[in-house]
Amino acid sequence: MRYFTRIFRLIRINFILMRFNLDEFIFATRWFYPFRFLGYFNPWYWTNGRKFPRGVRVRLAIESLGPIFIKAGQVLSTRRDFIPDDIAEELAKLQDRVPPFPGKEAIKIIEAALGQPIVDIFNYFDAQALASASIAQVHAATLLDGRSAVVKVLRPGIRKMIDRDLDLLFTLAGLAERYWAQGRFLKPKEIVAEIANTLHDELDLMREGANASQLRRNFLGSPMLYVPEICWPYCRSNVLVMERITGIPIHNVAAVKAAGINVSRLAERGIEIFFTQVFRDSFFHADMHPGNIFVSTEHLEYPQYIAVDFGIVGSLNSKDQRYLAENMLAFFKRDYQRVAELHVASGWLAPDTRIDQFEGAIRAVCEPIFEKPLKDISFGQLLLRLFQTARRFNINIQPQLILLQKTLLNIEGIGRQLDPDLDLWSSAAPFLERWLKKQVGPRAFIRRVRENFPSWTEKLPELPGLIYDVLNETRHHQEVTRFAKEAIVAHETPFKKKRTLRHMLLGLSTGFLASCFILLLKPTPYPLPWILGLTGIIAFLFAECVL
Repeated sequence: MRYFTRIFRLIRINFILMRFNLDEFIFATRWFYPFRFLGYFNPWYWTNGRKFPRGVRVRLAIESLGPIFIKAGQVLSTRRDFIPDDIAEELAKLQDRVPPFPGKEAIKIIEAALGQPIVDIFNYFDAQALASASIAQVHAATLLDGRSAVVKVLRPGIRKMIDRDLDLLFTLAGLAERYWAQGRFLKPKEIVAEIANTLHDELDLMREGANASQLRRNFLGSPMLYVPEICWPYCRSNVLVMERITGIPIHNVAAVKAAGINVSRLAERGIEIFFTQVFRDSFFHADMHPGNIFVSTEHLEYPQYIAVDFGIVGSLNSKDQRYLAENMLAFFKRDYQRVAELHVASGWLAPDTRIDQFEGAIRAVCEPIFEKPLKDISFGQLLLRLFQTARRFNINIQPQLILLQKTLLNIEGIGRQLDPDLDLWSSAAPFLERWLKKQVGPRAFIRRVRENFPSWTEKLPELPGLIYDVLNETRHHQEVTRFAKEAIVAHETPFKKKRTLRHMLLGLSTGFLASCFILLLKPTPYPLPWILGLTGIIAFLFAECVL
C-alpha cells in the first residue's frame, strides 16, 4: 500500500512540475539530457507560464504541492549557500496561506489532550481560527481566571502527512544525488535531513513553549522586547496556550508610522535585540519574519517589539560567537588575511588550507560590496557570500550559523523597511567591540576563574593521590629501566651510555620537582621544598643542555 501511495504522489508531483515547466531541471541531468527534446511535447511548454522566471515557477509549484512542501520550501529558502539566489528569494516569499480545519475538530483535539471538556478549561473559546498555517492553527480564548489567551493546535494527522512526504523527499534526494550532475555539490540528502529535523521540532509544541519561556526569561523587564507568557497547565505536545498580545504587525509600516511610533529608534532596537540574543544570551529567535513580530502601542518614543511563534530557535557556543564577532570586525576593516586566519584557527577550514588562496577568494567577493556606502551594506548578504566562498574550500557550515544568517537577513529587511537610512555598522560595531573586550584581558580571566573555581575545589583533594600514582609509576619505570640497563651495560656504546644517563637525570628531575610540589602542600621545614625544586631544575637543565 505504501508503495502505491508513493507512486501516486510521484505522479502528482510530475504533473505539477510539467504544469510549471520545471521539467527543465530533470532534462538537465546527465541521464535525461539526450531526451530534452521531449519537453516540447509538454502541453504547458507553449503557455504563458513559461515566461515567468524559474524562481517564481518553483515557488508556484511548491504552493500547489501543499502545506508540507510549503514549510519545506520556507526552510530551504534559508540555505542560500546551497541554492541559487533567485530561487531562494522566491522561496522566502512562501506564506502559510492554508485553509483552517473545522473548529469542532480543534475542540476535540484540545479536550483529548487535556482530558476534560472545553468548558472546564476556558470561559470562552472561539471556534473560528484566528490564523491558520501548514502545521497548526490558532484560536482566541479566555482562561478561567479572565486572562486573554491564544490556543495553538496541531492539524489532525499532520505527523503522518509529514512523515509520508519526508519519505518521498528523501527518495527524490537520493535520485538527485545519483543522477544529477550538481547533486553531490548541493547535497540534497543533507538538505532534506535538515528540513526533517526542523519540521519534527515544530511538531512538538512543548518544545516551542520551552523556547518561549527561555526567551521571556532572557528579556524579562526589557524595554526592547516582550515575549508572551506560556500557560503551562494547559500545554501538551499538540496544544499550546499562551498569553494573547496586542500590537501592530511590523510589516504594516504605514500603521506603525500613523500610531506616532519612532520608527528610527524602532529599527535600531531591532538590531540591538538581535545582537543581544546572539552574544549576551547565545539563544536567538530564528524565525523572526515580519509575520511573527509586532510593535507595542504603549511605548511610542521608545518602542517595544513583541515576538511570537518560537518553533525555531538557534544557539551559539563561545567558539561560534568569537568566530562571528571577530570575522565581522575583520570584514569591515577589510583585513581579509585576518578573516582567512580566523577560519583556520577556529577549525572551520582544514589546517593545510592555503591562507593566501582563501584570502584572495574573499577579497574578490567582498571588495565590490564595500564599494557601497556602509549604510547600504548588508550583514546577511556578507555572511552569505562568506559561506558560499568557503564552500569552495570544503568548509562545513554549521546549521546554527545558517539560522543566524537567515535571521540577520530578516532583521535587516525589517530595519531598512522602517528606516531606509539605517546604518547597521554604526549600531553593531560598538556592540561587537565591547563584547570582544569582555572575552579577553584581566577581567575576563578573573571571571573565568570565578566560574571554574567551584569545580577546581572539588577536584583539588584528588590531586595528591594523582601525584602519588604518577611518582609510583615513574619509580617502577626507573627500576625496570635500571635492571634492563644492567643486563646490557657491558654491550653499550658511549652514545647509549650518554643517552641512558640523560634519561636517568630527567627521571630524577621529575621526582625532585614532584616532591617539591607535595612538600609545599604540607607543613615542612621551609627551605626543604625549594632545595628539592632547585635540584630538580639543575638536573633537568644538565640533562637537556649538556648531555
